[in-house]
Amino acid sequence: MSNMIGRLFVEHPQSVNETYLQHLATAMGFALKLLSAGVVCTVHAVVPCLFEKTASEAIGELHDRMVVNRVRREALRNGEAVEHA
Repeated sequence: MSNMIGRLFVEHPQSVNETYLQHLATAMGFALKLLSAGVVCTVHAVVPCLFEKTASEAIGELHDRMVVNRVRREALRNGEAVEHA
């Protein structure tokens, strides 16, 4: 039973070097950003002149936070050179 709990709540956060609560906060931040991007996409679909770039900018920000920053953190942890964007 405790192995299943560890797999459900601990394994993935540890794989991205976060505690469960850190992962919860980060994932909720992503969820809120995605929900707001979805709302503006819906508004944009109805009124195309509104929010022309808002959703794509939000996706770009999330990509940077999730992928680029993780790669940067891992490189720093491994003592590798890090390129600045």
